[in-house]
Amino acid sequence: MVFLDFDFLYKLSAVPNTMTTQPLLGKSAFVTGGARRIGRAIALTLAEAGADVTLSYRNSAAEAAVTVREIEALGRRALAVECNVCAEDSVRAAVAASVACFGRLDLLVNNAAVFASRPLDQITLAEWDAVFATNARGPFLVAREALPYLRAAEKDGVGRIINIGSLGGERAWAAHAHYCASKAALHSLTQSMAKAFAPQVSVNCVAPGWIEFVDDSNATAAHFAAKTPMARNGRANDVAQAVLFFASGPAFITGQILGVDGGLALL
Repeated sequence: MVFLDFDFLYKLSAVPNTMTTQPLLGKSAFVTGGARRIGRAIALTLAEAGADVTLSYRNSAAEAAVTVREIEALGRRALAVECNVCAEDSVRAAVAASVACFGRLDLLVNNAAVFASRPLDQITLAEWDAVFATNARGPFLVAREALPYLRAAEKDGVGRIINIGSLGGERAWAAHAHYCASKAALHSLTQSMAKAFAPQVSVNCVAPGWIEFVDDSNATAAHFAAKTPMARNGRANDVAQAVLFFASGPAFITGQILGVDGGLALL
């Protein structure tokens, strides 16, 4: 005869399942441009899911320090590194610092980007090159440098790369041609990486629509909210949750571009 200790079973059921609540526990993530705005939301969301996080910054040292403290307050380790994602030496040093600190790299989020506006016939060559250097060359350089470590992560699963694209990479915006073209290049690069880096690494892309921040003008925010089927603008956390899906979901999903736009692309 078997006697069940119901009091013990009740207490056991009340213990949180860390695999569910913290699916990234024991993992290390690198988020470029992770000091503020969407990057900050991504870094904090990954930390809440259990990851130790390296965040890179270029001109946001103060914001990076704040984000590091916020991650540490969640009980995770954090590292902020200055990095120019357009420069090989800077990227190499940043990735090396991350691996030296945490001993591994499981997840890369290519978030660092610039947004630019200019009539197409007025874009200078320098402006065109600057946008592409950050938005297309940057993710290529960081992914290339991180790849050996991401491949090594296969012993505990599959390495992951998540690129942050844009609705502008799918839809042409006349006043942002260089930005849209650079994000379209990143979308294509995502699919090339997915083929080239499989099966050790999965590569996907999150493509936000209009994301609202507290410093957005009311008129602009209201304009896009009125056009969006979900009747509101996106928030940084909407993007972060999509990143978490690719970071912790089935590694069999690769080469995908996920729109996070409230249905704005349907118009």
